[in-house]
Amino acid sequence: MQPDKPHILLVNPWIHDFAAYDVWAKPLGLLILAAILRENGYAVSYIDCLDRFHPLGPQSDPYARNGRGPYLKKRISKPDGLEDVARYYCRYGIKESWFREDLTATKKPDMIMVTSMMTYWYPGVFDTIRIIKEIFPNIPLVLGGIYASLCFRHAKMFSGADKVITGSCEQRILEIVAKEIGYGGASGYTTLNIDDYPYPAYDLQNKISYVPILTSRGCPFFCSYCASAFLSPGRTVRNPDQVVEEVLFWHEKYQIRDFIFYDDALLVDAENQAFPLFEAIIRKERNVRFHTPNALHIREISKNTARLIFRAGFETIRLGLETALFDVRESLDRKVTEIEFCRAASNLKDAGFRKDQIGAYLLVGLPGQSLPSIEKSIMVVRENHITPILAYYTPIPHTKMWKSAVASSRYDIEADPVFTNNAVFPCMNSFSWDIVLRLKKLAAGEIDIIEKK
Repeated sequence: MQPDKPHILLVNPWIHDFAAYDVWAKPLGLLILAAILRENGYAVSYIDCLDRFHPLGPQSDPYARNGRGPYLKKRISKPDGLEDVARYYCRYGIKESWFREDLTATKKPDMIMVTSMMTYWYPGVFDTIRIIKEIFPNIPLVLGGIYASLCFRHAKMFSGADKVITGSCEQRILEIVAKEIGYGGASGYTTLNIDDYPYPAYDLQNKISYVPILTSRGCPFFCSYCASAFLSPGRTVRNPDQVVEEVLFWHEKYQIRDFIFYDDALLVDAENQAFPLFEAIIRKERNVRFHTPNALHIREISKNTARLIFRAGFETIRLGLETALFDVRESLDRKVTEIEFCRAASNLKDAGFRKDQIGAYLLVGLPGQSLPSIEKSIMVVRENHITPILAYYTPIPHTKMWKSAVASSRYDIEADPVFTNNAVFPCMNSFSWDIVLRLKKLAAGEIDIIEKK
């Protein structure tokens, strides 16, 4: 009789926050690891604490709003030190009783893997781990992901995980599992070629409402507010033909229409990477839509680029503007000039994109940032007839801006990552909810200036 395959349980944890919404957020790294483990002879189970389509939950159309939608939520106590924040704090995701039932119904695993995303979401990660440990107290539990990588010491000290790992794990995952359960041990992948990896195991979800796609990893820019260079050192790219094959696979087998580019630098070296991909998609004449929540680099949007992405079916365009104070933006990045921004906006509109499809991210709450500078940036975007999208600044460890964030924050963000929550604007000068509300109105075009109080 053939022995049972070793069983690995993978868990996407709850979010604890003042606000959360599924804007195309999936644990891509965890689902790639699930696919690698499955390909190498392991039995794999997956529980998503953020599952909007849990069988016990209310039924909804998975394809509405291009796959986006609200999570279930339950009001919970605010973390220590944030009690004075005038907003409800909630656990987002499935009910605790459903999670316990799912764990109990799962065959006893040989190892459990939990991922993590935003640093300040760690309370949800800890709560998830606590309950897993109640059900499976003696099973090795490994924590990885973004929070674990950026806040390794904090995670190691307080998470309750048996082991905390950092960085991308595709090449190490089989060795990690072998050390924990004594099975296997081959490295799995001896090259950095991400085309060798199997497609992420999206089929483990109850429903697939959209599919994230990566054409590359890493970013050639070193923006002072971004941790991409720390999380994904260097840059690796996929063969455009392989990306097209993946899009067609999910579209034809699972009828997926909405594809989300998770790239940090989709348009870099576009002649060799993005353009062949877009041209192939156009030739295939499939009814698909593409979305870019991670933002496109403005400098790369020529007339030809704009025409190509319009014809390829891009539906949601986000631009990484960050600020329209072009003469002083070198402290942030060197990605774009005023002329380049205006030209990109014009090229996109000329290609056929509507104003509501084009949004420019503007950072709000940077260390030392003045209110007039934010107002000016919003007005510059509005004058170019595209949509200003306020992106609230999150202080991130291992970024160039971290030291100035620590110095300017009204919270002790070094001691506890929960205080880096962008919903509380930890580094914003003269913070008040009235200011934030008026900035929202200015961005929405409801007012034309910020009234002085």
